[in-house]
Amino acid sequence: MKIYKVGLPFIGMSSLMLLMSPLANAAEMSHMDHGSMDMSDMDHSSMDMSGDMSGMDHSGMYMSGDMSEMDHSGMDMSGDMSDMDHSGMDMSGDMSGMDHSGMDMSDDMSGMDHGSMDMSGMQGGEPPADARSPDYSNGVPYGEHGKPLMMGSLPLWGVSVDDLGYQFDEDQINYEFDTWYGTDSHRVSLRSEGSIQTKDEKEIDSLTSLSYWKPLSIFWNGEAGVAYDTENDKSAVMAGITGTAPYFIETDARAYLYTDGQVRLDLAAEYEWRLDQHWVVIPEVELTAFSKDDTDNNITKGFNELETEVRLTYETLSRQLAPYVGISYETALGNTRDLRRQEDEAVDSSSVTAGVKFWF
Repeated sequence: MKIYKVGLPFIGMSSLMLLMSPLANAAEMSHMDHGSMDMSDMDHSSMDMSGDMSGMDHSGMYMSGDMSEMDHSGMDMSGDMSDMDHSGMDMSGDMSGMDHSGMDMSDDMSGMDHGSMDMSGMQGGEPPADARSPDYSNGVPYGEHGKPLMMGSLPLWGVSVDDLGYQFDEDQINYEFDTWYGTDSHRVSLRSEGSIQTKDEKEIDSLTSLSYWKPLSIFWNGEAGVAYDTENDKSAVMAGITGTAPYFIETDARAYLYTDGQVRLDLAAEYEWRLDQHWVVIPEVELTAFSKDDTDNNITKGFNELETEVRLTYETLSRQLAPYVGISYETALGNTRDLRRQEDEAVDSSSVTAGVKFWF
């Protein structure tokens, strides 16, 4: 019983000393001077830095040695480091192999002072003044040809002959061509279509226009200009819209206001049904309408004529040349049928056609 009473105070004092020792160690570490610490061989895998290190002074720490083998995988830096002073830290050494995979730096480090940190070895900074010139020449001259220009800003020209064929049953040559000069935004266009009789009087019926061309949207273009009709021997003011309708149908709509007040409307639609890289089937339909009667020229009010044609073409020479054969059909509409019968003219006609289309 005496031994038991003496042992209780001894055990109590020992336990109290064990509890006080971590507190003493923590207090001692808070005033440590890290000014000349060499951390090149330290293992940080199980370091716990979750406590308060706000009062630690790292102003004289020198970390320029080789720290490539340092392991920070277990470091816990979740504590408050907002007041840590790193103003004198030198981190210019090799830290390429440092493992920070387990470091927890989630807490507030907004107050850290990095004003005097040497980060000269890190990638970045201001680029040289001549790193890249605005025109991507990098100081190399353009040579004898001068500065290159964008293709869209250069004026170009083109010729497109959509139809140059012979109708065997009608003994006539049909033609349709379009020439232009300008850019992708503004062009001047000369267009003509008609027929040339190869028998009897060999008449030439044509409708020729000179117009200004401008894109209206992605798929549609506008035209405006003047025109001359040899069949009526009259001039006119022309305006039209051309482009690609849904399902890739090439569509033309042009209106002509003649000097006598007559208005002519031409509507045309064309589709290219491609069989392979060379063979193409092209169905085409055209409608002609007038605003008032003109018996001297066999014209009646409303729709006057419908023309259709189906061609089988073979594209060659980079698709710039395409010979074709086809069948055409023409018919009078409305009161024009009666007018043509009175003049002993054909109301309906069909013919086999052959010709060529090309562009350059």
